[in-house]
Amino acid sequence: MQLPENFISSIKITVGEANVLTNPTDCWPYGSDNSKQHSPPDIVVFAINSEQISSIVKLCNQYTIPIIARGRGTGTTGATVPIHGGLILSLERMNQVIEVNTKDRYIIAQPGVTNLEIQKAAGEHGFFWPPDPTSAEFCTLGGNLAYNSAGPKAVKYGTPRENTLGLTAITGEGDIINTGVRTTKGVVGYDFTRLLIGSEGTLGIISEAILKLTPLPESVATLQVLYTNIQHAADAVASIMAQPVIPSSLEFIDKTSIEMIRNYSDIDLPTAGAMLMIEVDGNKETLIHSIEAIERAANNNGLISIKAANTEQERQSLWRTRKALSPALRTIAPKKINEDVVVPVSNIPDLLDGLEKTSDKFNIPIVNFGHAGNGNIHVNLLINPDDKKQSENAAPCLSEIFDLVLSLNGTLSGEHGVGLVKREYVKREIDPLTLTLMKKIKLQFDPNNILNPGKMFPEE
Repeated sequence: MQLPENFISSIKITVGEANVLTNPTDCWPYGSDNSKQHSPPDIVVFAINSEQISSIVKLCNQYTIPIIARGRGTGTTGATVPIHGGLILSLERMNQVIEVNTKDRYIIAQPGVTNLEIQKAAGEHGFFWPPDPTSAEFCTLGGNLAYNSAGPKAVKYGTPRENTLGLTAITGEGDIINTGVRTTKGVVGYDFTRLLIGSEGTLGIISEAILKLTPLPESVATLQVLYTNIQHAADAVASIMAQPVIPSSLEFIDKTSIEMIRNYSDIDLPTAGAMLMIEVDGNKETLIHSIEAIERAANNNGLISIKAANTEQERQSLWRTRKALSPALRTIAPKKINEDVVVPVSNIPDLLDGLEKTSDKFNIPIVNFGHAGNGNIHVNLLINPDDKKQSENAAPCLSEIFDLVLSLNGTLSGEHGVGLVKREYVKREIDPLTLTLMKKIKLQFDPNNILNPGKMFPEE
């Protein structure tokens, strides 16, 4: 797209020439995210406040130029890839924690602050923000909100939708709107806060967020539980989630994942068919009873062992097992297809059984792990690009996996979003009338369709 000179000069006046990139070489890195999809933008602009974003959006409206907001680009679905060119609005320089209010338990921050920085700011006052993706050190608040990315603690504490009180956002016409409240209750008007969260920048650009804080637990205990096979581990998940003590994390790792950790890291793990990582938090005096309740629920005929961490060092050592998975996957399968499907917890055994059969049918190794406590399983297809048959089978294999998930009353994405790579599958989950209504809502926020066009919805 050839951008008008008047548009470029107006953008430079708005944010300053030092905050604008137009050289194709400089713009190139902003054309991709962690999905490995790429399309170069025509211009990259760095904003530092809501007023600048508003002015930029109004200029894009005037010249009908697509605008795609992004943070650090850690997303895996191509949601920030500028497939129609246009303007990439980088929010990475909007990285301030504006206020920490301990009396009313909220923190106000800009979208470019990393998740880890949010946790540090809250932690200094004895609080935390529950959403904790495994990429917390790098991913930004804006991305967490755009995808509704949650992480392991969602099983007990919920997703960003449950932990965000209000937002400041800029609509597709450049209007600055404020949504939500600074109280823990409020039902005046429509809930635009929860609507904007998870909308992947298609309805508005979030420039500020009021996040609900939770007190840090007094004590935390971590268990590593090994099983002879997937079925017994999945049965244990259902049992754990059916009793009163809710774990703060409940992670599942299958046999293939365990073997990968053993082969591609220095972590010593025994042979097992599946593993659960369970974390319990709460009051120091009652925690022992919570641990006993979890251990009873986790005990079945397939149990091999339960290992507890008695110190913080041992706890971190146990969690290294889970964190070693992604580097191991990148090492052996750089072209893997990573999905994050969700099914009701009671259907996890059927999902895992179906995935095993699908893997055999298409001769594609599938590695499964993830947030089992809420049925969110990360399904990784290990595609060898040099294997022609595997490459041909990838699409039908993925299609069959999605059909399996939907047949189990599941959803196609728990926290990675739709973006570009899943948009053609959306119509399998959402009926035509509902999709039409969603598109009408999109037009109300963004009548000229300049906010991240071509994402989330199937192509016409």
